[in-house]
Amino acid sequence: MDPVSQGVVGAIAALCVARREQARPAALTGFVAGLLADVDVLIRSDVDPLLFLEYHRHFTHSLIFIPIGGLIAALLLWPWLRTRLDFARLYLYATLGYGSHGLLDACTTYGTRLLWPFSDVRVAWHTVAVIDPFFTLPLALLVALAVWRRRTALAWAGLLFGLGYLCLGAVQRERADDLLARVAQAHGHRIERGGAKPTLGNLLVWRGVYQFDGQLHAVALRPAVFGPDRVSPIAHTPRYDPARDTPWLAPDSRLERDVRRFAHFSDDWLSRVPGQDDLIGDFRYALLPDRTRPLWAIRLRPERRDEFADYVALREVGSDDLRRFLCMIAGTCLQPFPDD
Repeated sequence: MDPVSQGVVGAIAALCVARREQARPAALTGFVAGLLADVDVLIRSDVDPLLFLEYHRHFTHSLIFIPIGGLIAALLLWPWLRTRLDFARLYLYATLGYGSHGLLDACTTYGTRLLWPFSDVRVAWHTVAVIDPFFTLPLALLVALAVWRRRTALAWAGLLFGLGYLCLGAVQRERADDLLARVAQAHGHRIERGGAKPTLGNLLVWRGVYQFDGQLHAVALRPAVFGPDRVSPIAHTPRYDPARDTPWLAPDSRLERDVRRFAHFSDDWLSRVPGQDDLIGDFRYALLPDRTRPLWAIRLRPERRDEFADYVALREVGSDDLRRFLCMIAGTCLQPFPDD
């Protein structure tokens, strides 16, 4: 998730076991340790633009690395906190804060290598968006109150709230998955693979994606809270086919290897970017849940087949996009399903 969420959850993890008189240094330790796993964003290369994709949410986020990450965080903080905490306590708070990071990231949709080095599976539970103020702000308030009042019981309230919110996200995901299955069936489609993913800042509107008969489909889903379920029209685009779309791409060339790396990162949800045929994008994520234009892509050019692929971010946000997204959350620009 975003850095603020990671730090706040790390602080809560430390505060839950902290002594009352140690609330402030414990919260600071947990907050800093909760951020530390994202140091992997520094693993990048000017020559190889895809290197950062391979190593973000990699070994620093794995379960087996938690004791090491906690030790690193404790050693970094020891010079400033040694007069307030003994090292055993500092290490405990740092390890709990660090350990919360990978688990929280796994609750999002991006994929986290929790089981490295034993498995390369990118764990994603799809229960919360990478940015959700309805999750983060109440937790931040409880942490602030716990530190100010030196009442660690407030951290337990934060822990219960956070777990409850994530459980609500899991329930909503199941309801969105069920709605997606019904939408596909209504169109005569069989879902070969797919599922629903939360959209930014809410648990109401979900992006449903699925594959059927060589096509990738996207639809905005709003499982009913009050009134009927609501959906958008289905958008679709052909799944990327190397033989059809890039027949010039030589096997085992530098560019072809980068396509395979990007396919692994995106779980093989690749499609050409509409209107930009030299871009192959990650279909899982889009600015709006019913769009086929992805948030990121790689550029493939025949004249650069022996060079590394360029990474391209496609995140331009216009005022119309924001208005439409808010309209989807309100449900006013989505259609009732099934249609009456």
